[in-house]
Amino acid sequence: MKFMEVNVKNTNNIISKVYKDSIAWELGIEVGDLLISINDQPIHDIIEYRFLLSDEYLEVEIKKKNNEIYVYEIEKDYDEDLGIEFTNPIIDKAKSCRNKCVFCFIDQLPKGMRETLYFKDDDSRLSFLQGNFVTLTNMSEEDIDNIIRYRISPINISVHTTNPELRQKMIKNKFAGRLYEIMQRLADAQIQMNCQIVLCPGYNDKAELERTVSDLTKLYPYVNSAAAVPVGITKHREHLPNLEIFNEQTAGETIELVHELQEKYLNELGTRFIFLSDEFYIMANKKLLDYDEYEGFIQFENGVGMISKLEREIHDYLQTISYEKINSKKKISIATGHSAYEFIKNMASCIMNKCPGVEIEVYKIVNNFFGETITVSGLITATDIINQLKDKDLGQTLYIPRSMLKADEEIFLDNITLEELQNTMNIEVVPCLNEGKDFVDKILK
Repeated sequence: MKFMEVNVKNTNNIISKVYKDSIAWELGIEVGDLLISINDQPIHDIIEYRFLLSDEYLEVEIKKKNNEIYVYEIEKDYDEDLGIEFTNPIIDKAKSCRNKCVFCFIDQLPKGMRETLYFKDDDSRLSFLQGNFVTLTNMSEEDIDNIIRYRISPINISVHTTNPELRQKMIKNKFAGRLYEIMQRLADAQIQMNCQIVLCPGYNDKAELERTVSDLTKLYPYVNSAAAVPVGITKHREHLPNLEIFNEQTAGETIELVHELQEKYLNELGTRFIFLSDEFYIMANKKLLDYDEYEGFIQFENGVGMISKLEREIHDYLQTISYEKINSKKKISIATGHSAYEFIKNMASCIMNKCPGVEIEVYKIVNNFFGETITVSGLITATDIINQLKDKDLGQTLYIPRSMLKADEEIFLDNITLEELQNTMNIEVVPCLNEGKDFVDKILK
């Protein structure tokens, strides 16, 4: 069905990709076309689009690049997609964060980094689509209704504490104390939630952590787990509140408390429920949980169990490799952060034991860009790699964790691209995923 030219104000729904052999491709929908409505309902964001897409009969209104309007009548399966993507992934402006958290990492960034890093999002749609964590302080009643109506699940929530007064103090938002009330409402609607707690010594640790975990378990199984990560402090904290960081003793005390809670909830709920990121164990020089104790690595993106998982995958994969097929001799290097250094050295030794012709040198990159208290590999910049390795004999190839780069682009936090790093260092630089097979395969090729 075809209409004459119409003025359409909303340009956020421009189609950027049409998958071959998809419904949209077969209908002749093209890149640059604009989606206006589905079943006469205008599309305001990606959640609304996905909800409306679930119907088996659709009338899809499209504005073509020549400004003519077409309505396509579509019969499809319930779970069948149209096969299109949009120039703006959420089809709307992302909601920015109005909080002033005492631990906010973005407030501690120096100048000269990627521009997008300075934007603080607090958008439930990005939580659903990309796994971002939200505080729920930026949500209206309509937003909460939409989460329930459109079944936006799971939602990743930055909890930090369930103590209303303490949460207001830490987040510096008068609405922060409503957290538990909203979470109860979401749980009643059977919305799945994953929780994160940024632990700040003297604020929300010890007894406050125990209270928070206790409150969250009351919403189980809709809150199915919580992860605690240590606060990160950079050297760029001018005019920000004073914060302590964890040390070997306080990290060890936190591990003891959490292990007690894990035992308690394993008996009561059948799950350990609360997990600590690997950083705590490294700081305290304590053994991490065994592979099976991470219960499927449900908090993997929070750095929970990454080392145990990668270690198991590397060992298992090395058992499948025949040394006779790897007869080349070569020298290569790996750059990593302080936290993972000893582990990566051990894994490099395992690979060299399996393949004696491969010589691997592991380099620990000190984070001078953010400050030496930042020890994770994902916050290493190209500047620090260049400054610390430019005079080293790195062999044929330098390997780095993929987490050092932007998720959808080969660029470091300090706005230097992977290609620029390779040209400056005059060496091939290969990013490796946090997966055993990818890590070993790329090193052994």
